[in-house]
Amino acid sequence: MTEVSHRFVESASGLRMHVAEAGTGPLVLLLHGFPESWYSWRHQLTALAEAGYHAVAPDQRGYGRTGGPEEVEKYTIPHLVGDALGLIPALGAQDAVVVGHDWGAPVAWASAQFRPDLVRGVVGLSVPPGPRSTAAPTAVLRHLFGEAYYMLYFQQRGVPEAELQRDVRAGLRRLLGGRGEFGAAGVPLVPEGGGFLDIFRDPEVLPDWLTEEDLDFYAAEFEEHGFARPLNWYRNLDRSWELTAAWQGARITPPALLVAGERDVVVANRAAQDGIDRLAEFVPDLRDVVWLPDTGHWTQQERPKEVNEALIAFLAGL
Repeated sequence: MTEVSHRFVESASGLRMHVAEAGTGPLVLLLHGFPESWYSWRHQLTALAEAGYHAVAPDQRGYGRTGGPEEVEKYTIPHLVGDALGLIPALGAQDAVVVGHDWGAPVAWASAQFRPDLVRGVVGLSVPPGPRSTAAPTAVLRHLFGEAYYMLYFQQRGVPEAELQRDVRAGLRRLLGGRGEFGAAGVPLVPEGGGFLDIFRDPEVLPDWLTEEDLDFYAAEFEEHGFARPLNWYRNLDRSWELTAAWQGARITPPALLVAGERDVVVANRAAQDGIDRLAEFVPDLRDVVWLPDTGHWTQQERPKEVNEALIAFLAGL
């Protein structure tokens, strides 16, 4: 069995990042989402290594052993892309395929858009890319979904982290293992007088892809390092939009792949489906859209075999 090793690498962005890695060969960067860590790629690291690639999954800015600055404004998309792309020369490579899930997907898509010379392929799991909006994201979200939308709840300082920190393991059990109650709107709305975790039902039994040991790992990470820095990613939606005006209308040109679960709330709505149907206009070298049946949001953990096969087939075609 291929071993996963750990070390610290200083990105060209100046951030000292903890990375998990396996294998040798062309570089594949694996970028996790919220509330996760390198560990969400545990099934992909060894599979990619055994297929002939150097697979590297960092704890991104604000997470786990990487940590990060206290200042909220230092968690913008340019910061996050700088961290990811800054690992490429630090790891001795000239370019990389960048793969991202959940929040890692926007970082991966933006990496390909900003620096196609460094990104020879890009894969998004769960979250498709979209053109830069003509209005600030929080205003758009407020117009579409109202103030109860969970990303707007996360704009508050202190309230969501206090909720998530109250009982870390129990909260992660609900969020990762429970089923969301999304109502008629089909989107995560925080109930009046409640919190983010109230959207999710506490599972009687964990799903088969999530073990008690997995939950122990995630809980230990967030009990030690907290949620404030990861939540700062959400608090920079508008600032990131302002800083990326130069890319208004810019397309994503490297070869691309989208992988999504058919039950994932992120894509299981008409607006997302319409955007995916038109994706080739924005991503002209989109090689495929892979739909995974009976799969929710935690794509590469729920369906590791299928995700590994899709990644390896995409990589082989580059």
